[in-house]
Amino acid sequence: MSNQDRRRPSNRESAHRDQTRTGRGPARGEPGMRPRRDQGGRETGGGLWFYGRHPVEAALANPARSLHRLLVAERSEAASDPKLSALARKRNLQIETVARAEIDRRFGEDAVHQGIALHLAPLPERDLEATLAAVPEGPALIVVLDQVTDPHNVGAILRAAAAFGAAAVITTERRAAPESAVLAKAASGTLELVPLVQIGNLARALDELKRLGWWCVGLDGHATQDVRAAGLPERLALVMGAEGPGLRRLTRETCDLLLRLPISDQVESLNVATATAVALYALGPGRSGAGRTGAERGASGV
Repeated sequence: MSNQDRRRPSNRESAHRDQTRTGRGPARGEPGMRPRRDQGGRETGGGLWFYGRHPVEAALANPARSLHRLLVAERSEAASDPKLSALARKRNLQIETVARAEIDRRFGEDAVHQGIALHLAPLPERDLEATLAAVPEGPALIVVLDQVTDPHNVGAILRAAAAFGAAAVITTERRAAPESAVLAKAASGTLELVPLVQIGNLARALDELKRLGWWCVGLDGHATQDVRAAGLPERLALVMGAEGPGLRRLTRETCDLLLRLPISDQVESLNVATATAVALYALGPGRSGAGRTGAERGASGV
């Protein structure tokens, strides 16, 4: 088990995750029918709806995004926000003023949308090797997620990755949280900043990372070596397991090293997003002398 939240998801959470997964591919509705939406912001007619100031402003500022509609609730702060207006003008996007209830209907009354909703296309798919080739030489971090399905956690991990300088977040195509309004809201704009790369087979992707000179370091609660250990390699792929089961067996066996977080005995575990943030801080700039190279990999596996 990893240093992560081992609690079982509630029925409501499981239903939400299943609902989010079913929206991965666009599907056409019957003629004359209004496209259905889920709370993740995905329409069965294609495209996504994002909400909230940070996700919307970041998407407007991202030239890689194809944008369709921008809704602002009447009498909201967003309706008179000069920054939002400037971003919309730069993208040649007209702001549509609507009743607040219209945005509530799209995401639910509990969603903290701040009176802003943006209809847009998903980000273009990213190639793993091309993404890694863009990482400058020298010390670097990336995050690899082993079937982490909760969009709140993936969004928070993107935010931590941006805060601590990780160059990318890699996730699986299946049994993972797809791009959604909930994920974007939790990421607070960093979905547009940190490359999110989807791969088909995690074990093969880890082997590819090794070939390109990265060390794959898995976080595991039963590991003997501390995440603050000295002499770790310069270029690290931090591999994080799902809530509950942690890293899968094949993932653990494929990692070069297994490390643990030294947490208090009074706390059984941390959830995956919190554990990722702590590990990124420990492994980031200023850690004890990075020393190993890819050529030394075989000498010190776990």
